[in-house]
Amino acid sequence: MSLEYNIVYKAENVYDNPVKEARWQFLIIPEENYNQKLEAITFKNSMEFPYEFSTNAYGFKTIRILAKAPFEAISFEASFKLLKETSNPFDFILPINQEDEYSKYQQLQFKVDHEPFLRKTPLTTLLEHHINFFEYQQDQFVFENLQALNKWVYEKIFYTPGATDVETTLDEMLEHRQGVCQDFAHLFCAISRKYGIPCRYVSGYLHQGNGYFGDSQMHAWTEAYIEDVGWVGFDPTNNLIANENHIKVAHGKDYSDCSPLKGILYSKGSNTTNHSVQVHGQQQQ
Repeated sequence: MSLEYNIVYKAENVYDNPVKEARWQFLIIPEENYNQKLEAITFKNSMEFPYEFSTNAYGFKTIRILAKAPFEAISFEASFKLLKETSNPFDFILPINQEDEYSKYQQLQFKVDHEPFLRKTPLTTLLEHHINFFEYQQDQFVFENLQALNKWVYEKIFYTPGATDVETTLDEMLEHRQGVCQDFAHLFCAISRKYGIPCRYVSGYLHQGNGYFGDSQMHAWTEAYIEDVGWVGFDPTNNLIANENHIKVAHGKDYSDCSPLKGILYSKGSNTTNHSVQVHGQQQQ
């Protein structure tokens, strides 16, 4: 069985002064993978500037726009039709021995192979006393520890839209215990990497209408590497294992690799930006 998703992404930018020239890159196209098939895509902007499809450093599709005519406001709209196969996220077998499994994560070649997602970044760095709030249990399997971490982050932070921004550090966020899905994902990544488990930040969409936190905007979760299984998605904002309700767009070391919109503008003054996402799904036989 599969789910058919219709996704509409909208963004509107308004500027204090006319913009003479601008370049944007949108990272909003759902990834095509083993259980996601992109069937249709449309994109438009209110100024009718031309656009092109490209690929970023991680191999994910982007939309690039170059604006050469002055403007004071612009809106964008993208629509995607996607088929996603349902699957059991727990459909794998745990190793026989916890010590043998843990030792594989300590091997030099393993660390070299997964170095980008073991690396600290400014957005996934914690003071020692904050990291030590969660304690890894070596008598449990890696997957069991990650499940416990997923629940711990979910219980540690109160989902509060507007409480943080992209400049807020994890330590600042933890002092107030309020944040949004990016903060949940960064915290999970920071602690997973601390214990030698490769973890990557994931951006995408979440099926709306199920009462999940973070479904009104682009969502963020994580993927951690489990030996002999591969990358497994964890959504600490909702204490879920990622499943057919999670529609992946891209992954990276942190939010800076996965920002849905990046731009360079030639203008003075400030601007306001509004984003919205609509995700509707229905079962297909």
